[in-house]
Amino acid sequence: MSGQILWQPDAARIAAARMSRFIARAGQRVGRDFADYASLWRWSIAEPAAFWATVWDECAVLGERGETVLEDGGRMPGARWFPQARLNYAANLLRRRDAADALVFRGEDRVRRRLSYADLHGAVSRCAQALRAAGVGQGDRVAAYLPNMPEAVIAMLASASLGAIWSSASPDFGVQGVLDRFGQIEPKVLLCADGYWYNGKAVDCLARNAEVAARMPSLVRTVVVPYLTDAPAIGAIAGGVGYADFIAPFAATEIDFAALPFAHPLFIMFSSGTTGVPKCIVHGHGGALLQHLKEHQLHGDLRAGDRLFYFTTCGWMMWNWLVSGLASQATLLLYDGSPFVAGASGRPGEILFDYADTERMTHFGTSAKFIDALAKAGVEPRRTHRLDDLRVIFSTGSPLAPESFDYVYRAIRSDVQLASISGGTDILSCFALGNPIVPVRRGELQCRGLGMAVDVFDEDGRPIPPGSGERGELVCTRPFPVMPVGFWNDPDGAKYHAAYFARFPGVWCHGDFVELTGSDGMIIHGRSDAVLNPGGVRIGTAEIYRQVEQLPEVVESLVIGQDWEHDQRIVLFVRLRDGMALDDALSERIRRQIRANTTPRHVPAKILQVADIPRTKSGKIVELAVRNVVHGRPVQNVEALANPEALDFYRDRCELRC
Repeated sequence: MSGQILWQPDAARIAAARMSRFIARAGQRVGRDFADYASLWRWSIAEPAAFWATVWDECAVLGERGETVLEDGGRMPGARWFPQARLNYAANLLRRRDAADALVFRGEDRVRRRLSYADLHGAVSRCAQALRAAGVGQGDRVAAYLPNMPEAVIAMLASASLGAIWSSASPDFGVQGVLDRFGQIEPKVLLCADGYWYNGKAVDCLARNAEVAARMPSLVRTVVVPYLTDAPAIGAIAGGVGYADFIAPFAATEIDFAALPFAHPLFIMFSSGTTGVPKCIVHGHGGALLQHLKEHQLHGDLRAGDRLFYFTTCGWMMWNWLVSGLASQATLLLYDGSPFVAGASGRPGEILFDYADTERMTHFGTSAKFIDALAKAGVEPRRTHRLDDLRVIFSTGSPLAPESFDYVYRAIRSDVQLASISGGTDILSCFALGNPIVPVRRGELQCRGLGMAVDVFDEDGRPIPPGSGERGELVCTRPFPVMPVGFWNDPDGAKYHAAYFARFPGVWCHGDFVELTGSDGMIIHGRSDAVLNPGGVRIGTAEIYRQVEQLPEVVESLVIGQDWEHDQRIVLFVRLRDGMALDDALSERIRRQIRANTTPRHVPAKILQVADIPRTKSGKIVELAVRNVVHGRPVQNVEALANPEALDFYRDRCELRC
């Protein structure tokens, strides 16, 4: 049953947690007695200026804080955080300079590299000088079309040190997908790789790089990073230069970090782009740094010397979140390629657990879909790997089903904090996430984040009490430092306002359909725009996925609402195990599973088999794109999809015409 306690930190772990230390020190600082996390959270919402000033000091942010923490705190948007502050994101990530590991890199089972903190500082110094020599300065854009490799981290930190603005995409994007993103922001320098490895195969990117460079007139340099070969042929790339030649004229020296305002642009992130050209979301130096320090150190219990891993590409916000771990003096464990490459044992799906053992991983981050895939494949790392150092498992990207919680504790590790976390590109961080001093409950995110005034509203904008069992819109009712600086090319803020504040004026409406539990946790039932509405009853898609994907025949599924006879009917698409076909018996088993564990309204009117499920580059399934295809409407930006050809399985299905 949901809500069952699966893990409880013992007294020693609670006492040692950074969250516990913060509770004590914050209480001493403000003359309050915080009895538990709930009382600390309430204070962080009621007195945001005092809370965020405490986070700045306790997390030892490098920079000038200034006297004022918050101006116009009643405006949302419009609040100004730390208006007198001067700091630099990169300076905070490069504070350590010793011989300990800063970056460890694995390119599947083919490439291995390691950089110390001293190595990283020197590499960033040389890259920053090269960028400056290419004319890059404050406010200029530097874009990367790179795998999750050390050069991506190096170039991002070099850009940030100068006050330039960084944006990145993974190399599996097609040309138009890259242009839809980078073309809007007009970068001065583009970094790209000659290719990448995926599932043991080399994927050459030089032709795509050449086309992208030719179609972006803003570029003055296109820097090619070797990955597949030591000396790629780059002669066809306009303004092309090899990475080694780009930095060759410069020796490592002290880095002159630009002292920047708190809201100075740091990153330009992109929305998924499945409903149009991606929105360009701008995040600032101070907000990104402060929020990530809070999430890593307090909610994730990340400490100096810990070894942090997240399976991500450079096109997903979790890459930015991962890299910020350097500010807590952790080692970043980078991986690029397929997570299902066979491990040392020859069994698929174990390579990341080999990596965890070899590198003494303390924090393992992945997607809910990966955990589900491991469970379906029968992978049991607990039997095959030590995982002695692993303290925290992070999961995000989609709701983590209660059965996946069971799998983690049964098959991976019993004594681990399983932190299902949820936020998004929009805030570069989380609204709800883990907590090292409270229990992990089956199917629930552990808590609302400190400093995040998260609530749940009904359709009329009224708060829904925790524990009521009712679901509604995830909202945030007060400003927070990592709110976007704005959208690129949105001078009057109209697009920004429409994206988050049009539904409930003065309140951030995130677009998730959620429930607050009686234990102060959260359950996410899916995206609001994908919520099903048969007969006027709102149903979260995650409720159906949870039931369907328990059946061993079903690999994964996708559900939509189809407009039908002045109402909406539920249509379920299933991808089955190889060699299996959907017949009447299996269809009936699926319906019985859903009916028995939800309500009759959840039962799909139609169940259809498909060969593939379309998803974004970061692995999220795209219900809206499929719904558009089923209704004969165009999908505006198929370049945002990892497998756009999958949409053909949903087009003109005769079964959906009756």
